[in-house]
Amino acid sequence: MQDNPQAFDSTPFALSDHRAITLSGRDAAAFAQAQFMNDVAGLAPGHWQWSGWLTPKGRVIALFALLRVDEETLLLVLPDADPITFAAALQRFVFRSKVAIQVREDLRAEGVFGPPTQARETGLGGTLDTGLELDASAEGGARTLRIVSASTAGHDPARVAAWAAFDLEHGLPRLPASQTDHWTPQQLSLDRLRAFSVKKGCYPGQEIVARTHFLGKVKRGLALIEGPTPLATGDDLHGADGVLGHLVAAASGSTHLALAVVPLEHPSHPLQVAGVAVNERTLRPGLAR
Repeated sequence: MQDNPQAFDSTPFALSDHRAITLSGRDAAAFAQAQFMNDVAGLAPGHWQWSGWLTPKGRVIALFALLRVDEETLLLVLPDADPITFAAALQRFVFRSKVAIQVREDLRAEGVFGPPTQARETGLGGTLDTGLELDASAEGGARTLRIVSASTAGHDPARVAAWAAFDLEHGLPRLPASQTDHWTPQQLSLDRLRAFSVKKGCYPGQEIVARTHFLGKVKRGLALIEGPTPLATGDDLHGADGVLGHLVAAASGSTHLALAVVPLEHPSHPLQVAGVAVNERTLRPGLAR
């Protein structure tokens, strides 16, 4: 049985694992363009995109939604990553840039299994003062992500689990700390989300990403795995001939799902994780921005 967001009503619920960071100042957009893997310069104010920050070797440190609130303000919404550690690491690259990096403890993330009232696709709804909303919908259901300063949304474990499972079903890896610095954007199939650019200028890891893309050396990507019991990030995925891949993200709700990095050409069965038979499901489209 698949997670069905439409089984929930439109009551907002807290997404406490999503945290916000702002980059503000005259050089905020230029700084982000030089550090992050997607094309910030081509992102108009009032819109958002998936993006991330890489190591010099092209490994993903963190994935996030990047919102261009206005010409001099960017908002990063990080699922899972520790915002304090992330902001401190990013601060080391500011040098003389006119940009302030701030972990926004005053902002909270809320989820709604329902359509946004103002936002559409990449267009933001609302303002930073009144609350921002993003259209996080995809095939299989409407979702709204809200960033607000005053939240009364309660904690609902079932909805939080369904939100994470929806992310995984559509190829958005929710990377725990154990899986950061390990995988390239191509290995995480982030082209499906349009989360990185191979045409923009330099950024950390850009040479690895571009070389992999233009030389056709992409050999591994994501597979969606479903099991009868909870799946554990870090476990190996076994095929008939031994280890086939590695589980990099997992979520359990009404279904038990994981994303595994596997060879692009691989057998779909028999598959096992920790001695238990599992199945491969088709990744769903629609979460690209």
